[in-house]
Amino acid sequence: MSVLRLTRLTVDADRTDEMLARRADLIEAVRRTTDGLTDTRLARVDEETWLDVWRWESGEALDQVSAVAPGLPEAKAAFAVVRDAQVERYDLVDER
Repeated sequence: MSVLRLTRLTVDADRTDEMLARRADLIEAVRRTTDGLTDTRLARVDEETWLDVWRWESGEALDQVSAVAPGLPEAKAAFAVVRDAQVERYDLVDER
């Protein structure tokens, strides 16, 4: 079953470009390091609030990356420009 990991985060408006570049670097690093990331989506809620949704092939794939990702330099760099990150995990039940 696919799993979604949703991160709601805040970024100062003047750091948006930096956040986008660091996010792209993090996605590349995660894909080099582990398998199972099928796609990512980023949505802007308002000038400083974002929803970052990553889809994983399975809960096991997400668990594997969760064990290594915090140690990645790209993860540290990406989260250095973010504040108030709130992470949620969902099992994807239906798609149409």
